[in-house]
Amino acid sequence: MNSMDNGNGKKMNRREFLNSGLRFTVAIGLGATIGHLLGKSSSQQMVWQLDPTKCIQCGKCATSCVKTPSAVKCVHVYSMCGYCDLCGGYFRPEAKDLTTAAENQLCPTSAIKRKFVEDPYFEYEIDEELCNGCGKCVKGCGAFGNGSLQLQIRHDLCDNCNECAIARDCPADAFTRVPSNQPYLLTGIEG
Repeated sequence: MNSMDNGNGKKMNRREFLNSGLRFTVAIGLGATIGHLLGKSSSQQMVWQLDPTKCIQCGKCATSCVKTPSAVKCVHVYSMCGYCDLCGGYFRPEAKDLTTAAENQLCPTSAIKRKFVEDPYFEYEIDEELCNGCGKCVKGCGAFGNGSLQLQIRHDLCDNCNECAIARDCPADAFTRVPSNQPYLLTGIEG
C-alpha cells in the first residue's frame, strides 16, 4: 500500500490523500463561486443623486463641489414651463425692465438664455458651461410657482467621489447614492 507524508510526520494512504485533495478542490471552487457572485452583485455602479423635492437652493452646490465649476447644473423641465414673459427664474425680483440686460437677470453667470417664441411667450435655455449650480434661478422659479428649473448632478462631469463634499455640506440632506441605472430624479414629470 502506498503512503505519503502529510507534513506532520504521519503517513497518509492514497485514499486519505485523494479525499483531502478533493475537499481542497471543492473548497477552492466554492470560494471562487461565492467571490464571483459577490463581485457581480456589487458591480452595479452607484452614483450621487440630488432630490429636487428636498433641495432648498442654499448655494452649497456651487461652492462645495470639488469640481470648478460645480458638477451640479440647473436643468429645465420644459414640460412644466409656462414660457412666461415674466419668468421668476430669469428676472431679478426688483427688475425695472423685462429686458435681457445683465442687471435684470437673476443668474450671476448669465447661464439662462431667453428667446422670444411669440407674444407673450419666451423659451429659456440653460448654458451648462456657464452654470455654476448656485440655485438662484431654481429658487426664483419655485417662488413663482411652477418649479420647471431644478438642480441635478451631471454624471458626465461628476468625479463620483466616494464621499461627496456637497452631500456632506447639504443642510437639506438632498443627496443620496443610487444605482447608475436610475441617476436622475426630476419632479413634475411622469417617469
